[in-house]
Amino acid sequence: NAVLVSELTNKMKFGTALVALAVVAGGSNAFQSPAYTSGRTTTLSRSQNIRRSNGALMAATMDGTAVNGQVANGARRKKTKQERLELATKGLQVHVIGLSIHHAQVEVREKLAIPESEWNTQSNIICSTGQVEEAAILSTCNRFEIYFAASDAHEANARVMEYLAERSGLPVSVLRKNIFMLEGDDAVWHLMRVAGGLDSLVVGEGQILSQVRQCHLHSIEEDGCGGKVLSRLLNNAVAAGKRVRSETNISKGSVSISSAAVELSETMCMKDLNLPFSEARLAVVGAGTMTRLLITHLASRGLERIAIVNRSMARPMELQEQFPDVDIEISLEDGLWDVVRKSDIVYTATSSPDYVIDKKLLEKNSLDGGRPLMLVDIAVPRNIGPDSAEVPAVTPYNVDDLKAVVAKNTAMRQREMIEAENLLREETNSFIGWRESLSAIPLSFSAGFCSVVLFSRRVGVGRSKRH
Repeated sequence: NAVLVSELTNKMKFGTALVALAVVAGGSNAFQSPAYTSGRTTTLSRSQNIRRSNGALMAATMDGTAVNGQVANGARRKKTKQERLELATKGLQVHVIGLSIHHAQVEVREKLAIPESEWNTQSNIICSTGQVEEAAILSTCNRFEIYFAASDAHEANARVMEYLAERSGLPVSVLRKNIFMLEGDDAVWHLMRVAGGLDSLVVGEGQILSQVRQCHLHSIEEDGCGGKVLSRLLNNAVAAGKRVRSETNISKGSVSISSAAVELSETMCMKDLNLPFSEARLAVVGAGTMTRLLITHLASRGLERIAIVNRSMARPMELQEQFPDVDIEISLEDGLWDVVRKSDIVYTATSSPDYVIDKKLLEKNSLDGGRPLMLVDIAVPRNIGPDSAEVPAVTPYNVDDLKAVVAKNTAMRQREMIEAENLLREETNSFIGWRESLSAIPLSFSAGFCSVVLFSRRVGVGRSKRH
């Protein structure tokens, strides 16, 4: 009997060791973050927390690096792209922190605006300290948003707020009054509505979809910080936006900031200039995408003479080729004030971080004599200083002044918005389903675990009570 008991004890230890080995190999909750459920973090039991801590400690001692990018001495480091892909299967939450025309004044938005060429550079800065695993920036005239994925929501949110404060020079207390913060399903739904044009100043405008697409393309570049979760989310959002535009009529009619600017200037022309819009002399400062859209909408109203002021000739000449029926007069930036003097309405749409027109410059160029002049600024950061309103007969408008025009368009699109939201919910559920599947136990582990249990029973672990 003593020999039999000894043999049975050894077999039980061997079976238990195999089970423990399977756990250390990566299949237990010891190496997983809290479960992802509808944008909220579920609570782990005390025993699960103990196993998780022990697993993390073992990983740290084996290769000198703990989970979540923390090295043995407590310092943080940025994850490699491969590490971000692996972390995507271990409970990364999706978050967005941002501000838009709906929540923040232009004075705050312009302090955070980032040119597209710097989106990846700034994303890398956000991820450099290790609290944020994946990040992607979307910065347009009407919004500045940081989409990010992290396993620790508290640390990640603190890191992004720290970044925003450093970049803007504004205290966190001021930023919190202007920003919005969403996580999980809410963050996913927000991005879907952005891509579908439902969160835009002009509901249904198409320019935002191309901007979300660029955000996705940048995130998957070699120096991007998209990772597995965000790149999939952004790709789904682009697909959702395309469906909205192809399967509903929400994008029909005037659906851009440029069109709203034309509508506003047309509506206010008689009041501000005592002049019919069709007789107004027009000028545009800048020659980018916004200017192209402006000319499109101006031409659709029969306005065929437009002056363009730009730093170089290349883009204005391209516009001349695109609009052969429009008489486009080109001037370089040193001729700006000659053009302004001859114009009744001046639209500004440049990427300049400084004011192109303000009170001091108007006075310096003798434009303070009371001649009516309308200035319509559709750029962020603003091109026209707010003090221009102090100059007699000069009436400046910026993107925030377009809200009244947009309200009318929004009312006309209510029915299309309902149809669009139904399509967006389908795409949202598709992503959430995919995301939740990442937390499932891999098939290879399940099969291996079953084999260990069966083998344990064969060696006698399960028969101890009968003996």
